[in-house]
Amino acid sequence: MTLDATLGFDLVTLGDEAAHGQVAVDDRHLQPLGVVHGGVYAALAESLVSHATAKAVLPDGMSAFGMTNETSFFRPVGSGTLHADAQRLHRGRTTWVWDVRISDDDGRLCAASRITVAVRPA
Repeated sequence: MTLDATLGFDLVTLGDEAAHGQVAVDDRHLQPLGVVHGGVYAALAESLVSHATAKAVLPDGMSAFGMTNETSFFRPVGSGTLHADAQRLHRGRTTWVWDVRISDDDGRLCAASRITVAVRPA
């Protein structure tokens, strides 16, 4: 079973310029104090943009792998759904760079990630 399936990630839209994903928060995602573990935000962001990049480059015989992940946390969440919206900043031959904003059900910014995805031959 993949990490996406284990954590219940729903990768809704995978475009080469923008992508959207979400996860309904449950006990699997919480740290001992009852809020979403930071690793969930980071994993959702990286998974979303890695899949979006891969979808775009696979037809050219290339694959995509997370290279860097810098995630900052702004607001704790203990329930509801996390919504991840990604915008591609750079589309290079060997790397793509994305910004991901993760918000709660009320649209409040909870975390933000800058992800670099390596593009390599499949």
